[in-house]
Amino acid sequence: MKLPSLRDWIFSLKTFLAGMLALYIAFYFDLPRPYWALASVYIVSNPFVGATRSKALYRALGTVLGAVASVALVPPFAEMPYLLSALIAIWTSVFVYISISTRAARSYVFLLASYSLSVIALPALSNPLSIFDVAVARTEEITLGIVCASIVGSVLFPNRLAPTLIERTDSWFGEATLYLKESLAGRVAGALVSESRQKMASSARGFEFLLSQLAYDHASPVILARSEELQGRMELILPIASALADILAAAQRPGSDTPAGIGELLRDIGRWMDAPLSDDPEREAPLLRVRIAQLEPARNELTTWKAALLSGALWRLRQLVDLWVDCRTLRLIIVHERGSWRPRFRHWRVGTRHAFLDRGLALFSAFSAGFVIFVLSCLWIASGWQDGAAAVSLGAIGVCFFAALDEPVPMMITFVKCATMGVIISAFYLFVVLPNGQDFPVLVVFFSFVFVPLGLLLPRPKWALRSTLVSLTTATFLGIDSAYDANILNFLNANLAGLAGVLFASLMTGIIRPFGAEAAAARLTRSSWRDVILSGSTLSVAQQRDLNARMLDRLMQLIPRAAPSEDYTHSSIESLRDMRIALNKLDLRRLSGRFSEELRVVLNRVLDDVRSHYERCVESGHRQRVPLTLAIDVDAAIAQIMGNFAADPDAPGYKLRKGALHALIGLRLSLFPGAALGNAS
Repeated sequence: MKLPSLRDWIFSLKTFLAGMLALYIAFYFDLPRPYWALASVYIVSNPFVGATRSKALYRALGTVLGAVASVALVPPFAEMPYLLSALIAIWTSVFVYISISTRAARSYVFLLASYSLSVIALPALSNPLSIFDVAVARTEEITLGIVCASIVGSVLFPNRLAPTLIERTDSWFGEATLYLKESLAGRVAGALVSESRQKMASSARGFEFLLSQLAYDHASPVILARSEELQGRMELILPIASALADILAAAQRPGSDTPAGIGELLRDIGRWMDAPLSDDPEREAPLLRVRIAQLEPARNELTTWKAALLSGALWRLRQLVDLWVDCRTLRLIIVHERGSWRPRFRHWRVGTRHAFLDRGLALFSAFSAGFVIFVLSCLWIASGWQDGAAAVSLGAIGVCFFAALDEPVPMMITFVKCATMGVIISAFYLFVVLPNGQDFPVLVVFFSFVFVPLGLLLPRPKWALRSTLVSLTTATFLGIDSAYDANILNFLNANLAGLAGVLFASLMTGIIRPFGAEAAAARLTRSSWRDVILSGSTLSVAQQRDLNARMLDRLMQLIPRAAPSEDYTHSSIESLRDMRIALNKLDLRRLSGRFSEELRVVLNRVLDDVRSHYERCVESGHRQRVPLTLAIDVDAAIAQIMGNFAADPDAPGYKLRKGALHALIGLRLSLFPGAALGNAS
């Protein structure tokens, strides 16, 4: 592990200063639980001002929601603890579901609201009349920590989020360049291709969350809009490059002659894409477009598979060049915070965003969290354990915090380990260190030995969660008050209860949710199949745009869940092909109504065959082998269009026929990758 940088030291010292300031003010105003102010500082602090502000605001709102619910529910249901537990479980499930459904920084509001009710309400059941004071005090303490973290982070050496956004964008460009150069070589599979594809999809998804925080970083609306445009085009690169790779792989099979000039063009485009990001991408792009157009087969030549593949490859190349210019130009605008942009890549389906949510899985995850809390509450109530509320509170934090993960148990076990470390550190301080001095300046010196090192780990992605959890549990278990009153029996009783609660919640979650990323990926795949079926229906332009955006968003969720593989039929490659099949079907459905009756019948037969195949996949729950009769029907449709070009190449509707030919070629290669293509001559 590399040594902390100067930036890490500045952030750690700023966070420690904010924590000590919050603790001092809490002591000054004699708040009942000053340690919550300190814990809140370490929960909301982030190396970037925008992220800290957004997290602080949303944590405050979430805490207020939980406090209001506590005041509303505890007094009337205090004498019916099992019913109150059920209501808390329902509240938790609802807000966990909303949090999972909200893919932006504001999801933190609902995450905090989901477990704040348990943390505030359950310990007050022994004295329900005090719930209002407890809720107000908890809100004051957390708000104090939030305000201190925000002010110190904004005033002292503020660190903007925009440079990090650019760093991550540049990292994506590095992976995209590798992926595109492999695609230009016709390599569809392989370790490098698979790994780059995974990293690109993960980066595109992480980009979305960063954008939701960028608004709090004083970014202009223009930069925000351009960043969103960039994210959309980052996602589009994957399916288009995949389609191009399949076409080039088919064109380069043994026995196929590579058209003159295409190899040199591909190499030049690869070198152009590998140019420094600071270069103007439009400097060479016009010449590349001219060379692409010069290689386009003449109308009377589109009568063979070889010419059809070449035309399809050049069409995809033009799209890729335009997309790359857009991405590079948008990056320059974001970096320099100025400049105009006219999109080069235009398509009638592009222009909308539609987030996909697996509602069934989200509901199950949310219900599981609520059910675990309900069972834990019932066990605590039945046992009559006075300090058992700590078990439910910490268990609630664990199940809610990791409910959105495919496999929450490993992270919950990490929470147990971090909480155990928090118990050990707080016990050492309470019974060894603090008896030697309780003056506030002395406390600051003592606490610096643990909280400054923890702050150094917060900016590091690998250690950020662990250091946050250790900071949270250490501050909480210390139970710092205005007067030293440590009792080892009370300490062990309350804090071991918390560890037991998280451990029980982990075990129970593992029983309820034994499924992992593979099961989630399988659900996403089956959902994609249903959209492939839908793509053959008659849809409005708005519905087609939504379908396109939904499938693209689902693809970005599915690819990172699949482990890198060299398998040509790997699930991430198959998912890319599913999306391309749906998009080609949309094109064919849109074009079929503008052809003669004879050709329309042939195209509709192809669409019906594809729909039937995916219906069988959905019914069985597994990917089925594509029937060879579908290849025969696709080849017949391609042959008929080629026949039209041969009979009368100058007939009206040339662009429509060529568009249908490209869609059919894409459909054929996606359905039968690696298979022989009709008459390849």
